[in-house]
Amino acid sequence: MQGRTCIVTGASSGIGRVTAVELARRGAVLGIVCRDRGRGEETLAEIAEKTGNRTVKLHLADLASQEAVRQVASELLATYPKIHLLVNNAGVINLKYSTSPDGIETVFAVNHLAYFLLTNLLLDRIKASAPARIVNVASDAHKFVRGMNWNDLGWQQGYKTMRVYGQSKLANILFTAELARRLEGTGVTANAVHPGPVATRFGQNNGAVATFLTKLMAPFFRTPEQGAQTSIHVATSPALDGVNGRYFANCREARPSRAAQDAAAAQRLWEISAKMTAPAA
Repeated sequence: MQGRTCIVTGASSGIGRVTAVELARRGAVLGIVCRDRGRGEETLAEIAEKTGNRTVKLHLADLASQEAVRQVASELLATYPKIHLLVNNAGVINLKYSTSPDGIETVFAVNHLAYFLLTNLLLDRIKASAPARIVNVASDAHKFVRGMNWNDLGWQQGYKTMRVYGQSKLANILFTAELARRLEGTGVTANAVHPGPVATRFGQNNGAVATFLTKLMAPFFRTPEQGAQTSIHVATSPALDGVNGRYFANCREARPSRAAQDAAAAQRLWEISAKMTAPAA
């Protein structure tokens, strides 16, 4: 990865931070996308301390907002002449229904549409930098749903936390599959990964009770260092040159659910996502 330009979203904590540190350790020119300036600067300091790599820049964006995604994409394009790796890692989980600044259910907006929009805004630059890779952090939580809830993607009716989160992770895998199909022959690959249950700050945006429960369960979860290994492997392993459209867990290829292998659903989701992220006329 020496000298190769890598972008990691959600890099201010958890597996995103570990992934960023490891890429920096391997000599990458690194752009980290974070929502919170304070935690982002802490990540910069940790990277410098642990790796000595100072070719790392912080880019701020609340990925729930499509305007913010567009702004940070423009910033990334202006900053990096080449982009060899994009790791879409940022994510949220909510206990209650809420909407993004664009009026879209927040979990779907952050966990799927931000991946879709940012990737497509950077895609020409990534193609021009080939060989290049896109890694989408998904989850085996996609198995919590049997398919996309096409009639109510935001689950406004009957909101259930794990179904909503599971659908967003199913969307990650379907998006990866359709993206990989469209990337055939370009020298760019797209793969999805399952990090496993990881003890991070994830979910602590839901108040004191959720924070207490996540901390209580932490001893039963993987550490962020363990959880990040699959992302790092898929992002960097020479053995995966040219491997495209696959799903990985525990640093090995795995089989996602039947719903995640539905090519027609992947195409349908792409078309819907394109409409949901189209610039206002």
